[in-house]
Amino acid sequence: MNKLPVAVQVYSVREDAEKDFAGTMKKIKEIGYDGVELAGLYGLSPAEIKAAIEDAGLEAVSAHVPFQELKADIEGVVSQYEEIGVKYIALPYLMEEDRPGGEKFEENVKVFGEIGKVCKAHGIQTLYHNHDFEFQKMPDGRYALDYIYDTIPADLLKTEIDTCWVNVAGEDPAAYVRKYSGRAPVVHLKDFYKEGKPGNMYQLIGTEVEEQENKGFFEFRPVGSGMQDFPSILEASLEAGAQWVVVEQDQSNGRTPMEAITMSREYLKGLGW
Repeated sequence: MNKLPVAVQVYSVREDAEKDFAGTMKKIKEIGYDGVELAGLYGLSPAEIKAAIEDAGLEAVSAHVPFQELKADIEGVVSQYEEIGVKYIALPYLMEEDRPGGEKFEENVKVFGEIGKVCKAHGIQTLYHNHDFEFQKMPDGRYALDYIYDTIPADLLKTEIDTCWVNVAGEDPAAYVRKYSGRAPVVHLKDFYKEGKPGNMYQLIGTEVEEQENKGFFEFRPVGSGMQDFPSILEASLEAGAQWVVVEQDQSNGRTPMEAITMSREYLKGLGW
């Protein structure tokens, strides 16, 4: 099997990055990652972020940039990430009021297209990073996630399939990556363990949501330690024309975040990646 370069989402080690961004970048390189996907700038300037990533010998692949932040100042925010040198900006998450089923959703999709146009003018490709709430059905029976991609042209919006949340939603992650062949430059590798019908999963990714009844168990795990079939996901990523795979783990569950991302990288190395 051929292989793709492997990046890590810096959100996975956010506390380390907050304390010592440059040192954290060096550790990520030592673990064996090729690049990083940013999630915030930790109070540093774009020039400082760029220098720290380059000094560590990593590539600044992409950045998760909050939708509301982009919406408030598309040009200003995109210019910052252009200075850092990222190839991709991903829309990472929608607050409850912005999601499918809400009255703002269809208007938000138009804004995704506007963001895509500005990013394209700056030489950056916009991506959409899904959770499971985009697998709500639209009135015509399509998933909201597919509606987004059907509505916005591929040159303005490509996919960042989060394989964990596709699986949680009840779909096959590898099949979903293949479905967007040619439109899937970055694929998120995330593992988990789930029993029953757990509530409150979004509290685990640091968002404040209304308390739900919990009828099961859910936790994030290092890649290769949970329920995902990564050999099939990696094969699908190659077939779909992906350029990068990105390891992400929102919570490390009893390990340090560095230990968790090391386990993920060692597992992928064991597969020849």
